[in-house]
Amino acid sequence: MKEQAHLIIHGKVQGVFFRDTVCKKAHDLNVSGWVRNNSDGTVEILCQGNSNNVQALIDWCYNGPLLASVTTIDIQKQPLNGEELYDSFDTKY
Repeated sequence: MKEQAHLIIHGKVQGVFFRDTVCKKAHDLNVSGWVRNNSDGTVEILCQGNSNNVQALIDWCYNGPLLASVTTIDIQKQPLNGEELYDSFDTKY
């Protein structure tokens, strides 16, 4: 089953290559969507794909790259029922 997850990641997650490494991980997992830094210091992710792969990306985000220190992740999941589908995973600025 395909699903979508919207994540807000809190902690030391900017300036630690979080966006770059999440793009690589999403590509490895065949997950599409986007990632961006927010002005409040959080990182925001919208990801779509096979439920197991989306969950694997979420699980990875709890640790993130080596220099990151994730404190919490706000997660909203929903099934994909014909909504807009992304065909790649990119950084939004």
